[in-house]
Amino acid sequence: MPTPPTEATGRYAPSPTGTLHLGNLRTALLAWLFARSQGARFVMRIDDLDRGRVRPGVAEQQLADLAALGLDWDGPVVHQSERLAHYAAAIAQLDAEGALYPCFCTRAEIRQAASAPHGALPEGSYPGTCRELTRGERATREASGRPPALRLRAGAATVAFTDRLLGRYEGAVDDLVVRRNDGVPAYNLAVVVDDTAAGVGEVVRGADLVETTPRQLHVAARLGLPAPRYAHVPLALGADGARLAKRHGAVTLADRIAAGESPTDVRSALARSVGLATAGETPTLHELLQRFDPSALPTEPTVLTSWI
Repeated sequence: MPTPPTEATGRYAPSPTGTLHLGNLRTALLAWLFARSQGARFVMRIDDLDRGRVRPGVAEQQLADLAALGLDWDGPVVHQSERLAHYAAAIAQLDAEGALYPCFCTRAEIRQAASAPHGALPEGSYPGTCRELTRGERATREASGRPPALRLRAGAATVAFTDRLLGRYEGAVDDLVVRRNDGVPAYNLAVVVDDTAAGVGEVVRGADLVETTPRQLHVAARLGLPAPRYAHVPLALGADGARLAKRHGAVTLADRIAAGESPTDVRSALARSVGLATAGETPTLHELLQRFDPSALPTEPTVLTSWI
């Protein structure tokens, strides 16, 4: 049975495709602070549906890094790869309502079609190429042997929400994929099902994901699921202004430990980068909880110079 949602229950859900960098760790710290400062539960999930990109041992290292910073979580760690039946049930529900249709487009065809303007939908949106295929056209595509993805008929819906940090945000929703053509449930469906099952009431994640939120809210509404609140926190950038990556140098916890820093030093530096600590200070997690104020957090990306 799903856990009853509470307004402040939070989560962190890394994908095990690579070591967490300082920006990822900072987002995890902020997600933990959002929840724990309100006395709420905090749950951990591993988003490992994309098996082609999952690297052995990475999930375990990610969890070890988070624990080294002092972060804790409630209940067992959930793995999306163990929840396929739940996504299948959600897809079956939408299909039974006539809300889905098969899409035979290749990635190249989607890119080409999406590059053209399509009225209310933003650039890059799927224009509905396969939405109204005739029975014959569908049969021809099926005969080609190309497996279809399943898309949700969104009807160019517009969804608005109020973000805790960014304020009001509105976005148009195209016919998004709910099951890929390899049979894997799509991210925008899986996370909605998972957050509901875990009782998550507030999703804290990087600002680069804000554009996906209208899609997820639309999926939740179509499934009759409650919508969580959202707080999209600022990204960490390298000195060149690009999103933090390995090319920027010593950007992982292991890198910083190798440079002579402790996990407490790293956590303190991450806290300083969002105004929760002063230079030379090493506050405890309890002290960070006491001074945490979401309204005082920066909303612009942070450029990390000399690592932070």
